[in-house]
This record gives sequence, C-alpha cells and structure tokens, in this order.
Amino acid sequence: MSSSSIVARNISVEFPIYENSHRSLKKAVLNLTTGGRIGQDAGRHAIVKAIDDLTFSFTEGDRVGLVGHNGSGKTTLLRTLSGVYAPVRGELKVHGKIASLLDVSMGLDPDATGFENIYLRGILDGLKPARIRSKIDEIADFSELGDYLNLPVRTYSSGMMLRLAFAISTSVEADILIMDEWLSVGDAEFSIKAAERLESLVGKASVLVVASHDPSLVARVCNRKISMEHGRMIADEPVSPPAESEGPLVSHTAQLPH
Repeated sequence: MSSSSIVARNISVEFPIYENSHRSLKKAVLNLTTGGRIGQDAGRHAIVKAIDDLTFSFTEGDRVGLVGHNGSGKTTLLRTLSGVYAPVRGELKVHGKIASLLDVSMGLDPDATGFENIYLRGILDGLKPARIRSKIDEIADFSELGDYLNLPVRTYSSGMMLRLAFAISTSVEADILIMDEWLSVGDAEFSIKAAERLESLVGKASVLVVASHDPSLVARVCNRKISMEHGRMIADEPVSPPAESEGPLVSHTAQLPH
C-alpha cells in the first residue's frame, strides 16, 4: 500500500468575473477575498488568479502550516486540496483518504433531527449506512446532546449545533487532514474535550495541512511552514519544534464562527 501524499505540479485556480461595466467590475474585484491577480481568459472576460502556478509535494509525516494575510490564497488552496475547486491548469494527485474540516457546519439540514443529520453527513462523506450506524452511539455520546438528537436541528442553540457538527466531522478516519484554523467548540469543559479529540485526530493523520494566523500554533503543530501571497508560495521552510515548556495545544484554539 502506497504512502499518503499530495503532489501538485504547476496548478492554477481562476475565477471568471462576468460584469458589464467598469464600475461593477471594480466593485467585484475589490470585494473578492481571494487576493489573486487580475487577468483575462480566452473570451476576454476578467479573471482572478486565486492560485497561481503552484508546485509542491506533501508526504507522510508532513505537518504543513499555511500562513499569509487574508486573501493570500490559503483557503482557496485548502479547498482545492479537498476537491471543492478543480485546477484550471496543472496536475494535482492525492493518495489517501481526505478529511476536510473547513466548514464543519456545512450540510446540516435544519429541518432534520440530530440523528438524521448524522446519517446525512455520513452519506455526504461517502460512508455506507452500516458504517454510519456503527458511529452513531459514539457521535451522540460525544455531542452530549441527549434527547435533543430526536428534535429538528432548527430548535438547537448555535452552541448545540456546533457540538453536533464537530462531533460528526471529527468522527472520520482519514490519512490526510485539511483544516482552516484550529477548532474549538462550546463551554470550557467541552472545549477541552474537543481539543483532545482534535489532537488525537491530527496525531493519527499521515499528512496535515492547516491554515492559521497564529504563529505559535504553527510552531507547535507543524514541521513545515509555507508563506503565501497573492496566490503564490513565497517561502517553504522547516519549523523548529517548540520547547516542551510551552504547554499543550488546547491553549491555542480558535473559536468556530457562530
């Protein structure tokens, strides 16, 4: 069995902008969060190059931290690695099962019950019904939602919804883990439990790719740091391990958006 890996050769991701007026085009470009460069496609439409000619390889044991300002292309790259976007040029090869923790609340049906949402998310993740059934008790216990799992998700508070989404998303077993910031959920007690579960998931993954604005988190979790700017990689350097006295990862979590 081959090792887990991600290999990219000269990949680019572009977003066309279909606007008629200069004013609306300017507004669209200013509102873009990709931070990419503006060009034109063959049909003379304006395009934004969100990812511009990237070549890299992530192999077994890599813990890669993506850093850069908002709009530098980090999230676009994560979504491309997760299969949300397809490169318009270049070649991307992924070996191993990917788990994406980019938006853990994505795919929850507010009119379905908590238990039904566990099935729905499992199906979206490509799991067979028997496999989902084997995970239900563990997910339910971790969420601590009890009888609320029999009620529609629209009746949940935002904190309850995040507990359910986190419990489902982190129940996966994957070779490659893709994350946009470190996740933390709920009150202090549950947050500690969630951080421990996430650390276990990261520890079991062969490859980790995480985008973060927290330098101490990157230093703590990663052995490799890639700096991005305007859709390009401007640096790829090793990360020295932190001193043991710096404490556990749980003190460097970032809250999920409500």
